[in-house]
Amino acid sequence: MKDGEPCTSRGVSTVLEGVTPRPRTKGSMAWRFLPYELYTMQRYLQYDRLQELSMTHFDCWASRFGETVTALELAPEGTGYRARTRFSKFFNLPELMNLFKEVADIKTADQLNLPTPEVEYHNIVAQPTEHQQEMVKALSERASAVHSGSVDPSVDNMLKITSDGRKLGLDQRIINQLFPDEPGTKVNQCVDNILQIWRDGEADKLTQLVFCDISTPQAAPSKKAAKALDNPTLHALEEAVPLSEPERAFTVYEDIRQKLITQGVPADQIAFIHEANTEVRKKELFAKVRTGQVRVLLGSTAKMGAGTNVQDRLVALHDLDCPWRPGDLAQRKGRIERQGNQNPLVHVYRYVTEGTFDAYLWQTVENKQKFISQIMTSKSPVRSCDDVDETALSFAEIKALCAGDPRIKERMDLDVEVSRLKLMKADHQSKQYRLEDQLLKYFPEEIEKHKGFIKGFEADLETLSAHPQPAEGFIGMEVRGDVLTDKENAGAALLDACKEVKTSDPVQIGSYRGFDMSVAFDAWRQEYTLLLKGQMTHRTALGTDPRGNLTRIDNALSQMPQRLESTKAKLDDLYQQQAAAREEMGKPFPYEDDLRVKSARLVELDTLLNLDGRSRSQPESVVAKSTRPSVLEGLKRPMPPRNPEKKSKQHEEVR
Repeated sequence: MKDGEPCTSRGVSTVLEGVTPRPRTKGSMAWRFLPYELYTMQRYLQYDRLQELSMTHFDCWASRFGETVTALELAPEGTGYRARTRFSKFFNLPELMNLFKEVADIKTADQLNLPTPEVEYHNIVAQPTEHQQEMVKALSERASAVHSGSVDPSVDNMLKITSDGRKLGLDQRIINQLFPDEPGTKVNQCVDNILQIWRDGEADKLTQLVFCDISTPQAAPSKKAAKALDNPTLHALEEAVPLSEPERAFTVYEDIRQKLITQGVPADQIAFIHEANTEVRKKELFAKVRTGQVRVLLGSTAKMGAGTNVQDRLVALHDLDCPWRPGDLAQRKGRIERQGNQNPLVHVYRYVTEGTFDAYLWQTVENKQKFISQIMTSKSPVRSCDDVDETALSFAEIKALCAGDPRIKERMDLDVEVSRLKLMKADHQSKQYRLEDQLLKYFPEEIEKHKGFIKGFEADLETLSAHPQPAEGFIGMEVRGDVLTDKENAGAALLDACKEVKTSDPVQIGSYRGFDMSVAFDAWRQEYTLLLKGQMTHRTALGTDPRGNLTRIDNALSQMPQRLESTKAKLDDLYQQQAAAREEMGKPFPYEDDLRVKSARLVELDTLLNLDGRSRSQPESVVAKSTRPSVLEGLKRPMPPRNPEKKSKQHEEVR
């Protein structure tokens, strides 16, 4: 199958096997699935539907559901800047999700109500060490240098500063392993919690997971030899042949393991997911965790997130660092808050080093998740939301964070609240425009249309009364010019007439009880449809039984009174909706004052914290009037000779 080619019903399961969304917990489907991969999913599953909506090309799809912004961004390799066009906002989300739900059954936790354990959260706050405080200040100075342009991007950039800040928030020894191992750090607090839970769960062999995406263990050269091949001989050689290996760098993983072993935890009860470098080894490791043979498993989100089913005895999960994406955090939690866990109550520990990047990263991910939760919900999603794929903090964010200013949290809370109020105001304005359009066009047209339906049904009922079916016998039917008074003959003639109809366009074949009869062939349903035309059109599907078809026709005509009453009820409902729309029309946004006050405060905080990206340390240079170039002098200068070729090329580019 080619990329983007629509799949047939036989190929659906094969095509979707590798792109199945994550486990069905609220927010577990990563937001990155929505904007980009969602289009690909729709290309496979809804190709005909996209053709109907003229959205088979990605540009057409994106113009309806996304907004792009082109800006200069630092290249990841730090060698310069490049122009990058990416999505900055997604809108029309209710329509997008409704379209996707035509082929997707999205279930959230509040709908499934699965027997998952109750989760108790513990936020463990560690105070920064003196070394960490000094290095945070150094990060601020580095950010200032990068922002001013005095340092080459290949030497230092915001991405490197952010990465170092995350490492520093985890453990200062990652930056320099000569730094002391001070008590009270979040790694040591995590070790204490793991040890206590290990002792408390000794009888039931309860297990724990530790997530850390930074300072992961690196395989030694000899361990990489058979990584791609699960061969017993190679594994035996791998263990038997000693190779001289350089001294390994400090890792948080090894530090936690050694401290646990020192405190009495058997070494065989502690494992790293990175040691299971083949699928066979991974299955063996997961089986040991499920049975309680391995009681502490450490790993990263990438290796131990989606697809890790070890929930049987899990009682605690430790988040040592904060991932960038809310979906990663949801995947972590999904390992323990999972159907099949034997524990009714489980614990999730999240560790934060105060005064470092940690607190800010957790707040950022929380704010992102608030928007995602409004989209991946069983209720109606918000109309729009901003993109959440960021991997580097801005200069202003680093400066404000390093200053330890309490206004940072106020600004972040205000930003979320103002965004929410703006969404509410936009929704209010959309409703007002929709009400105005309905009052001017929709309601008058629908009311007149339903009045016409009522008149049509009343006229058809009079026609039906004028041609009653006799109590005994058959009133007769005209088919292709022949008047047939026998039911069997009429039914057979009707089926013969159907065989001559080849298209979906109605073909008139006769009349019955005062109504013109037409037949059309529905190629999609593979059936014939009979249309009885008076003032209104009455339809019924035809079968293969001649007498049964006549009964179906009479049943369709006998439903006219019910259809008339339904139309009258719809007309009354339209009148009520019209009256309600008139009352709602023109109402102001109820939270306008709140939005104005909070927006003003947000602008004020942005100015105070210098979040507009302009450094106020450099005053604006003022050019003296005498030194400014004269516009008149410029006009008096002779014009340079024109180049016809360049002019033509320039004209083509503008057009």
